[in-house]
Amino acid sequence: MLYSSIENKKIKEIKKLYNKKYRQINDLFIVEGKHLVMEAYKNNLLVEVLLDEETDLQIDVKKNYATDNVLRYISELDTPNKIIGICKKIEEKPLKNKILILDDIQDPGNLGTIIRSAVAFNIDTIILSPNTVDIYNPKVLRATQGMIFNINIITKDLYDFIPKLKKDGYKIMCTKVNGGNDIKNIENRKKFAIIVGNEGKGVNDNLIKLSDEYIYINMNENCESLNVGVATSIILYELSR
Repeated sequence: MLYSSIENKKIKEIKKLYNKKYRQINDLFIVEGKHLVMEAYKNNLLVEVLLDEETDLQIDVKKNYATDNVLRYISELDTPNKIIGICKKIEEKPLKNKILILDDIQDPGNLGTIIRSAVAFNIDTIILSPNTVDIYNPKVLRATQGMIFNINIITKDLYDFIPKLKKDGYKIMCTKVNGGNDIKNIENRKKFAIIVGNEGKGVNDNLIKLSDEYIYINMNENCESLNVGVATSIILYELSR
């Protein structure tokens, strides 16, 4: 089918998926561009695809076509992609041994970077606080470059869930500028959870108190701090060595 009007009910429904509330109601989200669409397809999450009239994909899902003005209407990019995918949300999987906990990360680019690094350095599960930016935010999805489909991500009340992790034998480590141990000196642990905090406030004091060990990155004294995405990537790299 070819959609040529932005007034079409179906097109308006797709457009609404950029709204977090609507994504939650429908358990669907949007990805733009061939790379993200194909990553979703490989992971059996692609439900439907909307294509430019001159574009085709050899994939076994429902395909519809749209004119440029419709794709431009749906997209949030200055230069809209010719391929838009509608996907079902990623199912939660059981926890394994290497966990990253994110306490109220707000910037979509930071979250996307952290997800990519978590996959690169073999983290099994990312646990998000309820106030962390939505993983299905389009900016987050683009920043992950498709790696979001390769890791288990769940949302939990951290104050309730971290004590459960401790009972299950996880060593809880928390980033802390003062009073911590240099990440290079931390012994490689087989079962751990690392807490990383908000861009401006860091880890909440009450979560710090739940931790077993504090860690920090030793760096030049002229540099006061690192972007949370960069800092987390360094920590995960050091723990994976």
